[in-house]
Amino acid sequence: MKIHLHQNDLPDGLHLGNLVAVDTEAMGLKPHRDRLCLVQLSAGDGICHLVQFPQKRYQEAHNLKQLLADPGTTKIFHFARFDVMILFYSLGIMATPLYCTKIASKLIRTFTEKHSLKDLCKELLAIEISKQEQTSDWGAPDLTPDQLRYAATDVLHLHPLKDKLDALLERENQTNLAEACFSFLPHRATMDLTAGEEFDIFQH
Repeated sequence: MKIHLHQNDLPDGLHLGNLVAVDTEAMGLKPHRDRLCLVQLSAGDGICHLVQFPQKRYQEAHNLKQLLADPGTTKIFHFARFDVMILFYSLGIMATPLYCTKIASKLIRTFTEKHSLKDLCKELLAIEISKQEQTSDWGAPDLTPDQLRYAATDVLHLHPLKDKLDALLERENQTNLAEACFSFLPHRATMDLTAGEEFDIFQH
């Protein structure tokens, strides 16, 4: 695994292909209160690009915004609901089209309640990953080597996970339903920001 750390934006001329794994780290889980600190990306080649925002200089992230909003690039997330929401709130772009490994897992792996990234890596890829740095201070001006490795690991395995989940979705004829769920996520993220995460549009 190779890690490239960038400040406030991706470098000019970087091409990551039409299928990019994406994750975010923030000060907390409430975008109105907690700022976006880091965006992680990988083309699935073992190289991870980390865009750090030591301050809220999101207006400088021109290349990052262009990539995330590119309709020709599918973004792979795990629990896309949060990432899409905080990216929209902070950067003003909707990261579509998208694929969510957690949604795919919940649709197809109904025999288990284990749908975390750690669980999927262990059960589908036979890879153990650590979540020790998950709640560390991502707003620190200088991130530790452990933080950088943790952040990079969150996107390192999303491409092979997508391949495994796609095969299961196709086997059980659930691909169309998964794609419909992915398409709805930007609307769910907008509702999270405006009406709150507890708002259930389908509730009686």
